[in-house]
Amino acid sequence: MNASDSLKALMKGNARFVAGTPQCLPATVKRAQLANGQAPFAAVLGCSDSRVPVEAVFDHEPGDIFVVRVAGNFAEAAGTGSLEYAVAVLKSTLVMVLGHSSCGAVKAATEFVGSGTTFPGHIQGIAKAIAPSAKATQHSGGDWVHNAIIANVHANVAKLKADPIVAAKGVEIIGAVYDLASGAVSLV
Repeated sequence: MNASDSLKALMKGNARFVAGTPQCLPATVKRAQLANGQAPFAAVLGCSDSRVPVEAVFDHEPGDIFVVRVAGNFAEAAGTGSLEYAVAVLKSTLVMVLGHSSCGAVKAATEFVGSGTTFPGHIQGIAKAIAPSAKATQHSGGDWVHNAIIANVHANVAKLKADPIVAAKGVEIIGAVYDLASGAVSLV
């Protein structure tokens, strides 16, 4: 599948999800087939938020989408390496950075930037990683967290486009935001 067809497949699946008409079979149906290998047509860098189950959001079965999840959907070393594997070895043709509404990691970044709030343990590292997107949108009109969510998606798309392995010939890298209330994914 080329990148354009991969994107169409994801967005058609999201339309089925939003409409409440999924076609996806239970994971157990393909388990034996997938034991011998995988060939995901797309890779998604998504958030760890339990409300954003990537395969369900796009109504696709196990084996179709290579998913990397980290709070705040930002490209860090291990996640980028995983996406490199999806492109170089598994031949995925589409990489999507998928943010979502009401993201707690992005909210933490805005609190860190806005008031200097610090967080325990490694949570602070997540807030710092997303802080540039929070700073870039701090004085924009509208909802700061929402604007920072979109800026964070754009920043990580740009970061992945700069990676020579992820941005291989024939691979499209795009950004999108999932709306928790409606279930819809919008390209940004």
